[in-house]
Amino acid sequence: MVQKYIFYEKNRKNYAKFAGMKAKLFVIGFFLLALAACNRSGDTPVETRHGTSLSIPAVSTELSAIDSLMWQQPDSAFALLQQFAASPEAGNLDTYNGHYCQLLISELLYKNDYAQSNRPALRQAVAYFDSLTFTLNETPTLKSLIAGADPLSLTRNDRITFLTARAHYINGVGYYERDSLVEACKEYLKVLEVMENHFEKKDLVGTKAKFMAYTYNRLGDMFEDQYMMESAIDCYKHSLHYAGISPVSLYSISNALYRIGKQYNMKGDKDSANYYYSQALANMPDSTNAYYRDIACTQALLSYQLTHQAETALKCLNRLAVLAEDNNERLARYVVIGDIFFEEKNYDSALVYLEPVLENKENRFLQMKVANYLRVIYDSLGNQEKHDDCMHYLAMHNETGAENSALVSQLSNLYKMYMSQKQEKEARTKREVAVKKTLHVVIPIAVALALAIIVVAKLRSKHLLKNQREEANRELGEKEQQHQLELEVRDKQHAETIEAERQAHRMEQAAISGRLKRKNEEVRELKGQIKRQDELDTTPKQAESFTDEPVCRLILERVQEGRFKAQMDCELYKDAALDKEQVIALRDAADRHLDYFTMRLKKAYPDLTNSDLDYCCLYLLGLSDADVSALMQKAYPTVSQRSRKIKAILGGDSSLPTILRAIANNDL
Repeated sequence: MVQKYIFYEKNRKNYAKFAGMKAKLFVIGFFLLALAACNRSGDTPVETRHGTSLSIPAVSTELSAIDSLMWQQPDSAFALLQQFAASPEAGNLDTYNGHYCQLLISELLYKNDYAQSNRPALRQAVAYFDSLTFTLNETPTLKSLIAGADPLSLTRNDRITFLTARAHYINGVGYYERDSLVEACKEYLKVLEVMENHFEKKDLVGTKAKFMAYTYNRLGDMFEDQYMMESAIDCYKHSLHYAGISPVSLYSISNALYRIGKQYNMKGDKDSANYYYSQALANMPDSTNAYYRDIACTQALLSYQLTHQAETALKCLNRLAVLAEDNNERLARYVVIGDIFFEEKNYDSALVYLEPVLENKENRFLQMKVANYLRVIYDSLGNQEKHDDCMHYLAMHNETGAENSALVSQLSNLYKMYMSQKQEKEARTKREVAVKKTLHVVIPIAVALALAIIVVAKLRSKHLLKNQREEANRELGEKEQQHQLELEVRDKQHAETIEAERQAHRMEQAAISGRLKRKNEEVRELKGQIKRQDELDTTPKQAESFTDEPVCRLILERVQEGRFKAQMDCELYKDAALDKEQVIALRDAADRHLDYFTMRLKKAYPDLTNSDLDYCCLYLLGLSDADVSALMQKAYPTVSQRSRKIKAILGGDSSLPTILRAIANNDL
């Protein structure tokens, strides 16, 4: 099976390999910040709901802003944190914000692919936030329990609880970077315990949902590495659930579906694996990314395993290898191609694809898999020297079965313990709900019985008073008749008075209506005069140049205000998008001012499509690919590919805007 190495992930382990000197400079700055944070100012005492004094100062405005930005743009948040580290405010952080700052440092190092360099300070932050969470959830007062309040909700503080969970998560990342998988697993399970014990399911939305998806993904990856397929499937399905609530990225849902499919494939359930692969591809927003190619590659291999049609699978895999963005991805494709040739016993072709992988020094898992294949091939070909080299490599790098078994056992026990506690809590919650439902039934019945008793007593009382009331009614009958006659006379007089008032009101309304008609005729006459005056000057004014046209000024203003970035999703700039009428107006302006620019361009270069001509009008304004991506709401790689295509058709060594301006001015 080769499902373990298909999905190409850049942010799993060994982050220090990619940091370099740049990361060292960042780390120095962060340590200076950590030293400055030692200068603590006094904390502001806060009182919990049941009267316990607790010192929790207000959150630093700067740190809060960096935290909010981190969930959308971690690279920008990283830059802001460096600026903050050099500011005077960084030297005056109190205890709470000092630990909060260290947590942000660790998170941003991780999100920007740097190794965790402030680990001692992070460990202190974990202990600090743990202590706050314990204090905030201490035993409530007897009075509050008598009142029927939920002990866990009496002093809950969502912000501190979320920070506590994040601290444990990033602490787990630190353990993982140091290959302490058991400790990392404990931290990730602690995250789930903190979040699920504190927040209700309906509260796990937005950033919290993304965070839960991150955590379940980390656990799933860890279990997948140890071939714990059932546990990995459970975690990835939870990740899929939270990704559906608040997607981590454009590819998060497809990623979760793909990972679930891989686990079923490893279990030998090919039909389920194929279903999840198909769902992953169906949920992909585009087919030009490495994620799409990874899934397509895996499905091609699965198709071969089900049908044994090597030619079809190899055709697809070779196409994917050509589209690879870097050498690591290309080598991953080579492993799958070599695997098929190996299964077909076409050893000469298998060597062509497998030997380059063994020479690669970055992915040990790929090398281990390939070494096993090459060992068999060299033995079959009688190349004893290379066969011995493969055996030596496997002996040097392969973990012992006992070590791996012990690790799997520990991880499995931890997850089973977590699931057991979770199920006990869910069962307890269900019992509490059942009791409440029972009370909702019993209490109304008791109330109904009490009401029935009261009603019977009242009926008896009414029976005793019935005769007295009948006598009183007879005495009141005559008085009632006399009173009725008086009321009839009074009502008649009142009706006559109202009729007189209505007649007077109708006369007044008629007079007002006449005056309004005359005023309306005067207004209509004035409007007619204004309309006739406006019709005297209807000649539109034409702009002096192409760039002075209103649509051009609008586009340039949006570009100036938006400062669009290539690495950002174009959907973030929906407010800046051009509609169909504005694109048509832009082309019309170019034709009017530049001697039928698009017509000349189409005639000179017939390979250009109508859509290409629209893009040419935008580049004529000197826009970049990032600007065009935001305005046209197309992915940046798509726009970049189109600009290269247009330039190839037009020819020339200058930039695309320069070439187009030369054509517009009839210089070419």
